[in-house]
Amino acid sequence: MIVVEVKDNEGVDRALKRFKKKVERVGILKEARKRMAYTKPTVRRKAEKLKGRYKHQILYGNNG
Repeated sequence: MIVVEVKDNEGVDRALKRFKKKVERVGILKEARKRMAYTKPTVRRKAEKLKGRYKHQILYGNNG
């Protein structure tokens, strides 16, 4: 559980910003979005291959 203590003379906006940073650092939203929809292993592998091809193309250009 994430706890954000509001300090004296600290606005709600600032505390909310710190809370959002903590949530992002822990990766709660990323995990929740990932669990919202099931992707089949074959689809996941295909996406990883496409991602690899794209990275390879960026690193080594169109020729190789």
